[in-house]
Amino acid sequence: MMEIPSLLLADGGGAEAELLAVGCFQGAAPELEALPEQVRRAALGIAARPGWKGREEQVGQADAGAPGQVVALYGLGAAAELSFAKLARWLGRVAEDARTGGVRRLGVVLPRHAETTGAAAGRICRALALCGYRFERYRSEPDNGRLEAVVLVPPAGAEADYRAALDTAAKVASAVAYARDLANTPGNEATPAWIQERARELTASHGLSLTVLDAAELARRGMGGLLAVGGGSEHPPRMLRLALGDTPGTLAPHGTLGQHRGASGRSPRPAVALVGKGVTFDSGGISIKPAADMEQMKFDKSGACAVLGAMRAAADLELDLGLRAYLPLAENMLSGGAYRPGDIVRCYNGKTVEITNTDAEGRMILADALAWAVEEGSDALVELSTLTGACVVALGHQAAGLFTPDDGLAAELDAAAADSGERLWRLPLLPEFLDDMKSLHADLRNSAGRWGAASTAAAFLSQFVGGLRRWAHLDIAGMAYARSEDGRGTAATGFGVALLADWLRRQAG
Repeated sequence: MMEIPSLLLADGGGAEAELLAVGCFQGAAPELEALPEQVRRAALGIAARPGWKGREEQVGQADAGAPGQVVALYGLGAAAELSFAKLARWLGRVAEDARTGGVRRLGVVLPRHAETTGAAAGRICRALALCGYRFERYRSEPDNGRLEAVVLVPPAGAEADYRAALDTAAKVASAVAYARDLANTPGNEATPAWIQERARELTASHGLSLTVLDAAELARRGMGGLLAVGGGSEHPPRMLRLALGDTPGTLAPHGTLGQHRGASGRSPRPAVALVGKGVTFDSGGISIKPAADMEQMKFDKSGACAVLGAMRAAADLELDLGLRAYLPLAENMLSGGAYRPGDIVRCYNGKTVEITNTDAEGRMILADALAWAVEEGSDALVELSTLTGACVVALGHQAAGLFTPDDGLAAELDAAAADSGERLWRLPLLPEFLDDMKSLHADLRNSAGRWGAASTAAAFLSQFVGGLRRWAHLDIAGMAYARSEDGRGTAATGFGVALLADWLRRQAG
């Protein structure tokens, strides 16, 4: 796994950093009170240069006084226009400047702002811990040296907020990096069996339990959706279930998860289920995808990777709640064994589905996982998947789609999104969307065409959660991976791990 930089709070105003990056708003003087005298003088000298305005992307450098130390003033633009997304992009740029300059210890000086103080401290700490992340396992020679530590100089008066947030943020950042590593691993290595081994390692190192359903057990249980999607690959499908507090290898009777009690035994804790789509590579099957950008379909397992990351974070944070994760894993390929348009498939809860598009495969494997999760008993269920291109058309790469019939759960997830900085936008689940998914020859069809496709997909999933109302589907297709700044390709973001960790912390109280 890629090691992320250590995150430290400054002792001595960041004097131990080789590069001190100071954020400065347009039209404002840099906030330098916490810095050593010689560093303040150097930074003020930059601000006094002709043409310095503090505009976005503007940067000036000077020797900081100590041998080998540089101070850099970065323009952040107008303070009124600062958002967490802008701040995170700036931190990424600063980290890349440090890497290309061979810097091992980077100092970051934050100005006081609503996006850098109070509740923002946690997401800022996480972003700083991840700012040096690069996936370079397959490179014979990494581009630059590794950033080893980030030294943070908090805004004036916010030191206590950052000190309180540091430990949790570091653990969540480590879980995000773990999810990114999994999602970035290509399909020739990251098969369903490979994901299973990574899950086994995680359960061994973090005190979780693991149950694996292989193809034979899937067939015995009638999990036809997962079997259909995985039938065209030489890498057989499987279903994983990870849990906090279970005895390894045991299956809980129906409903017992809802009776979980906290470690103290005094008060019941919520029983929470997480579900993540794990298509290790998606060719589209017989309804084959266009060649352009098909390499990005290694990221179609990002929902499962995010859920594994969330389980790691929950264990590291020692959250006291009943928690299970369900990961349906399959590779969607073409062969004589592949499922066909026109096939009718029976899923785990008995509902039949007519296949109208083999590229609408994610909902098929999720159908079995959702039905199993609900059967075992859940107070709340959240599912993540790179499910539809239609959600990307609707929201671009700025937010994930949130679908739920429960206003209370929507509010909880929105609050977690705000605190984590991982944006959600609620989209509709109208009854008419389910009508569109009805089939002439089966209970449902797996695709109804282009119009409203993100909502019709969510309506399809609603048929596999039984009577549970506190369930949510997060369509993360536009957020799970992003094009690199240098234009050389795409990389996983680990979206969803921080959001789930925040929401699970709230559930655990």
